[in-house]
Amino acid sequence: MNEAPLLEVLNLVKDYPLPKQSLFAPAPQLRAVNDVSFQIAAGESFGLVGESGCGKSTLARSVMALEKPTSGRIAFQGEELFSRTADELRHLRRNFQMVFQDPYGSLDPRQPVGRIVSEPLHALAERPARPEARRLVDETLEAVGLRPADAHKYPHEFSGGQRQRIAIARALITRPALIVADEPVSALDVSVQAQVLNLLLDLQGAYRLSYLFIGHDLAVVSHIADRVAVMYRGEIVEQGPTADLFTNPQHPYTQALLEAVPRPDPVTRRARRAPLAAAALQPDSMDHRGCIYRSRCPIAEAVCEKVSPELRHMGDARLLACHVRGRGDADRRD
Repeated sequence: MNEAPLLEVLNLVKDYPLPKQSLFAPAPQLRAVNDVSFQIAAGESFGLVGESGCGKSTLARSVMALEKPTSGRIAFQGEELFSRTADELRHLRRNFQMVFQDPYGSLDPRQPVGRIVSEPLHALAERPARPEARRLVDETLEAVGLRPADAHKYPHEFSGGQRQRIAIARALITRPALIVADEPVSALDVSVQAQVLNLLLDLQGAYRLSYLFIGHDLAVVSHIADRVAVMYRGEIVEQGPTADLFTNPQHPYTQALLEAVPRPDPVTRRARRAPLAAAALQPDSMDHRGCIYRSRCPIAEAVCEKVSPELRHMGDARLLACHVRGRGDADRRD
């Protein structure tokens, strides 16, 4: 029997109201996330990639129960998050925590590190006694490569990579089952990124953590994720095991993302990359009719203008939303 998923997101939709165009007209809606579904198993790292503004961070805030979705379902360990009372959600919240992108803005500069790291403990329904809280802080700081004595220092006394370790310690202090990492290394120097990524992998093995790892750097995501979903304008267009998706991308957008990754040129000794399609600056209509990628797609057909492709299984573990690329596999199954 297959183990129940740790996190299940089903048909998630999130709309935001836009300013009215006239006094009596209804406020238009911006759909930031459109019918997104995925699951994360215990101990698994699930990567979510896409360009800035595609809805990744909105999805992360919904998973953390920081924003209520317009429709859809989010269940953690079988518990529906948005049907819980505030007290019930408080009990669940110790099991999922978040690491934010900015290690400078996410830490209170007026608080010592010990208080910052122990902050999630104070939000628990059953707070540990002060000696136990102090022991947890010391143990967690050591787990992320810092010293217990660092608990008495302030964030400005640490480098960017050390501050992100503090942020990771804050997320780890309640011993959660899931950590949502929203571009946790994008603000760090390249030399420090590998250290933080390796730390996350070490912590995953030590504490059997699951990650929802959000990023736009494909090399970073490929290093840590077991499975990857590619997101474009609020929708998942392709999903599959990391190695398969990166070596054999099927969706034209996934292919464009991979081709845009800088590669060293031994002749010029400079990084070169293939630019994304020029049609990127020509937005599609906001009503989500037809394929959302059609204006940038080099293989778009007439059907792409009228019908939105469904995210369908194209093999044992690959999901794809494309009329053209998915046609052959569908015909073979029929």
